[in-house]
Amino acid sequence: MLHTTSPLQVAVILTALVATPLAAQAPPDQPDLLLASIQQGARHVRSVFMTAAEQMSEEDYAFKPTPEVRSFGQLLAHVAGTNYWFCATATGEKAPVSDVEKTITTRAAIQKTLAESFDYCDRAYAAMADDAKANALKQFMGKPLPALAVLNFRTYHSLLHWGNAITYMRLRGKIPPST
Repeated sequence: MLHTTSPLQVAVILTALVATPLAAQAPPDQPDLLLASIQQGARHVRSVFMTAAEQMSEEDYAFKPTPEVRSFGQLLAHVAGTNYWFCATATGEKAPVSDVEKTITTRAAIQKTLAESFDYCDRAYAAMADDAKANALKQFMGKPLPALAVLNFRTYHSLLHWGNAITYMRLRGKIPPST
């Protein structure tokens, strides 16, 4: 038996197909869950680095596990510098600070710059609440990526260095804040 589809049935099927992706989106009064989870990761990175920065002494900032690697202070300054770079890339701005690792050397100056770099990134993450900004393609490592993906990569990068910081802290007899 041949079955025909009525125009009403076609309309119902098309409506269901269009409505399904819309239903999966967060309601306008609720935050975007993907953005919220990426922001939560960024807050964690800020928390552990800023706490570690406070726990280590000026002497600890000069500590290098081996002569070939960065000192603890240089490691934190590197994170600050890359915060500026990643977040400026995501927002399409020119990084307001550069050469942090080479120019900022004291404990107090590194802590201040690190905090300011996280503040700068907080503004970049907040800008991602605008879908157009979050999805705007940015040239990153030779390929176009959405701005929010650049910020997410920043978190990965920071956490790689967090692993270094944990080792430095343990070698200096400190307990890392994420433990």
